[in-house]
Amino acid sequence: MAAVSSLMIMRMVVVACALASSAVAQLSPTFYDGSCPSLQSIVRSGMASAVQREPRMGASILRLFFHDCFVNGCDASVLLDDSSTITGEKNAGPNANSLRGFEVIDAIKGQVEAACPGVVSCADILAIAARDGVNLLSGPTWAVPLGRRDTRTASQAAANSNLPSPTSSAAALVSTFASKGLDSRDLVALSGAHTIGSARCASFRSRVYNDTNINAGFATRRRQICPPQGGDGNLAPLDAQSSVKFDNGYFRVLTSQWGLLHSDQELFNNGPVDGVVRLYSANADAFYADFAASMIRLGNVAPLTGTSGEIRLDCRKVNS
Repeated sequence: MAAVSSLMIMRMVVVACALASSAVAQLSPTFYDGSCPSLQSIVRSGMASAVQREPRMGASILRLFFHDCFVNGCDASVLLDDSSTITGEKNAGPNANSLRGFEVIDAIKGQVEAACPGVVSCADILAIAARDGVNLLSGPTWAVPLGRRDTRTASQAAANSNLPSPTSSAAALVSTFASKGLDSRDLVALSGAHTIGSARCASFRSRVYNDTNINAGFATRRRQICPPQGGDGNLAPLDAQSSVKFDNGYFRVLTSQWGLLHSDQELFNNGPVDGVVRLYSANADAFYADFAASMIRLGNVAPLTGTSGEIRLDCRKVNS
C-alpha cells in the first residue's frame, strides 16, 4: 500500500504542476490533439530509434532542451544554424563541440511535417523529445505542456552568458536558476539529469586535478581519462554508477564526493541544498516527482505563444 500511495502522490504532484504552469504560459498538453493527433507517437518512435542506436542520445536531447530554454526561453533558438543574418548559439562556448542530437530532431521534424505540415513547432518537438529520452532510459514521464512557437532569432552572446558553467559555485548556480524563475529545489532536481550522459575532459580537468572535496581514488581514475594537457574531448560518465539508466544514482555519487563536475559537487558541499541531495539519494520517487515538475517549469520559461514567432518548416533555419 505504501508503494502505491507514493506513486499516486507522485502523479498528482506532476499533474497539478503541469496544470498550474500551463495556465501561466498559455500552454496545454492537448494543444495538438485536433491539429496533429499523431504527434506524440511520431516523436516517441523517433526517440526510441535514436536511443536504441545510442543510449547516450537521450541525455544529449535533454541537454539540448536545457540549453535552449536557458537562452531567451524555450523557443528552439539553439537549433538555428548560422546564416547571413543570424549568429547562432551552436558555436557559443558552452555549446561548441559539445551539443549534439540536432540530426535526431531534424529527422523527427521531417516525419511530423509529413503528417501535419506547418503545424508543430520545433520548440515543442524538442520538449517532447526530451521527455521521451528520459522515459526511454527508465526515467519518469509527464504531460508536456505544448503550444510554443519558434523564434526567428538567436543569441550567441546570451548563450555565452546565461548557461551555467561546470565550474560554477553553488551560489552562482542558485542565482542563474533564479534568473529563470527556478528555485534551489529545481536546481537540484534538474541537475539530476546528470544521472545520464557524459562530460568532456575539458569540463572536469580542473576538478580532478585541483579540487579537494573529491574522493581520491575517483580523482585518480578520472585522471587516467583526462591528462593534464590534451584529450579535451575524452569522455567520462557524469554518474559513475550508470550513465545510461535514469535513476537517483547521481545523488548517491555526490554523497561519496564522486561528482564529476565542480558544479555537481557544489550541490553537496556543506551548503544549503545538501538536504535535498540526501533526500533524492534515498528516495527515487521523490526525485522523479520533483524532476518531472521542474522539467515542466523549465519548459515554461519565456515561451513564444499565440502569434509571436513562427512555426519553422526546417528547424535549422527561419522561414523565408
